Amino acid sequence: MLKQSMSKPLSQQPSPDLCDLVEQKGLLLREILQRHAPLLVAYSGGVDSTLLLAVAHQTLGEQVIGIIADSPSLPRATLTEAVRIAREIGAKLEVVQTTELEDPRYAANPMNRCYFCKAELFTRMDEIAKDRRFAAIAYGENADDPAHLRPGSQAAAEFSVIAPLKEAGLTKTEVRELSRRLGLPTAESPAQPCLSSRIPHGTPVTREALDYVERGEAIVRQFGFRVFRVRYLPPSENDLPGAKVQVAAEEMPKLESTKTTLIAALSASGFSRVEIDPIPLAR
Repeated sequence: MLKQSMSKPLSQQPSPDLCDLVEQKGLLLREILQRHAPLLVAYSGGVDSTLLLAVAHQTLGEQVIGIIADSPSLPRATLTEAVRIAREIGAKLEVVQTTELEDPRYAANPMNRCYFCKAELFTRMDEIAKDRRFAAIAYGENADDPAHLRPGSQAAAEFSVIAPLKEAGLTKTEVRELSRRLGLPTAESPAQPCLSSRIPHGTPVTREALDYVERGEAIVRQFGFRVFRVRYLPPSENDLPGAKVQVAAEEMPKLESTKTTLIAALSASGFSRVEIDPIPLAR
């Protein structure tokens, strides 16, 4: 079950206008969901999809199932946490194995790589929906997400996948505020793009490259960092891959004090070289 809403310092309390707006949009979201039952929800454990699954479960009960895609681009820790949160919400969840890495169009890592990933997921969900007579498939695009910059939106359109958060007009700020009200543990979570996003476009996405990234980020997390990326640096001839570490602005002081030991730990894990990006990670 969901926890009670978490209290926040007065300086972080939303304005009355925002509270009213979020309340109205939350009611609209429930109305939208009621029109599409029974419903499958594409779930990743991130801020948007967790709110969508939670409200869908509250609204539709047993008529909603979350579907999470398990592939090499999903960190094991992220999968474990996503499953835990779904259980806490009380929603039904199914884990499906996806094979986008076997698609040479995805593995080539083009600019629209995300399209092939979402198309693979929606293909699997469409099969489930047809077999079990679900009325619709939903995913967590919000009103701030620019469709023309998100290849996944193209795949959603092709499979007639609905975006209830976006339809209700919920922005990212409002998604987080509504998540706080519901006591969701993801309310303050940073963005969680897949491991493939750490590999430069045009550099092939392989299991080995994804393993390097996941291993590197596990090490950085052990140093206490919360918002960060380990970018994959392709190997030169007869060399191993390198890593570029990026952290959020508020964590830069910690990075400066731990830089030497962090570089040593990443080097010991198999990276041929480690760079520390002096520019803070954009949030």
